[in-house]
Amino acid sequence: MHIALVAGWAGSMALYELAVFYPSDPVLNPMWRYCMFIIPFITQIFCDERIGKPFLDLPKIFGVHLFLSEVACFGFGALHRRGVEGFDPFIPGGITSHHITARTLGILAGLFHLSVRLPQCLYKGLRMGNIETVLFSNIVAVFFAAFVVAGTMWYGSATTPIDNEWVPPLSYLVPLVINGIKDTSSKKYIEELVHSWLKNQSLSEAWSKIPEKLAFYYYIGNNLAKGGLFRAGSMGNEDGIAIGWLGHPIFKDKEGRELFVHYGDGIVRADVPFQRAEFKYSVEQVGVTVEFYDGELNGVSYSDPATVKKYARRAQLGEIFELDHATLKSDGVFRSSPRGWFTFEHASFALLFFFGHIWHGFRILFIDVFADIDPDLDAQVEFEAFQKLGDLTTKRQVV
Repeated sequence: MHIALVAGWAGSMALYELAVFYPSDPVLNPMWRYCMFIIPFITQIFCDERIGKPFLDLPKIFGVHLFLSEVACFGFGALHRRGVEGFDPFIPGGITSHHITARTLGILAGLFHLSVRLPQCLYKGLRMGNIETVLFSNIVAVFFAAFVVAGTMWYGSATTPIDNEWVPPLSYLVPLVINGIKDTSSKKYIEELVHSWLKNQSLSEAWSKIPEKLAFYYYIGNNLAKGGLFRAGSMGNEDGIAIGWLGHPIFKDKEGRELFVHYGDGIVRADVPFQRAEFKYSVEQVGVTVEFYDGELNGVSYSDPATVKKYARRAQLGEIFELDHATLKSDGVFRSSPRGWFTFEHASFALLFFFGHIWHGFRILFIDVFADIDPDLDAQVEFEAFQKLGDLTTKRQVV
């Protein structure tokens, strides 16, 4: 964004100066009489001081763009600075700290490229005389920024918060990130959080400390893209409006072992069978019960198989909430959200530009192969190397 602003302003100003400039006489009607500063600066970049002819000094152009863009980013961070807050992306101070630190390195890199000339071997080895290197290097900034905004939009950050009213602390967000990668409806990480965060307390006391809003994050209906990309519409039309949290269900068999809907010890101990022949692990045979902690059903337990199965099915979608389906005439079909679409689009374009970066890099480094040019062609057309031009059998003998 900053590169686009700087480049757009410089291009617009150059066009304006070109429109108002009348080059009739370099002595009596020079550029400085028009108080111009962009075009004189451009003439220095696009002119070889050694031979006095126009050319593209790509390393210097790169240094100019890098320096100007980094100054703009540094200014953004400095003007929004509100104290030392580290690099936490979930608070505004972390964003400004990142801008100041990273842009300081960028400014130094820009000054380095403006003042230091590359050795000829490196210049030729990286094909920096090829204009395609500009495209090759600039694409890096594009796909890197696209990956960053896709990640911050998916997981939430200070720039794109999940909830403007209440942003959970980092101890909450770590398992949220893990769940975003694996499974949003997993309860294993919530329980690990409860046990590690609130030690030396009973399970009931631990769950009573969990805010209802945090529990609502662990419901699959709030996932950004759980309905597929081409199921558009309001998120409220899918499963209704949440009225209240019923509580955290814990399932146990008749032996007192805790059963997990998603993650456990890898051994199937109970299920809802599809055929009578598979009744060995049925809820009725195993004697599964469910007990709720916190929420509207705090302290309530059920042993009726039909009720246990109902809550087991609902527990597959995360925390269990009472939903109002009538108000919005919800149809139960999950849909993708604007945040999900934003993330998908930016991740897709980031991958496109990333592979484009690789593609143009290979074109630059292996241009001889792509152009089907024989690497020994220079020796064949060297002046006076052969008595007959191009005839390898007439090579001159050095005396």
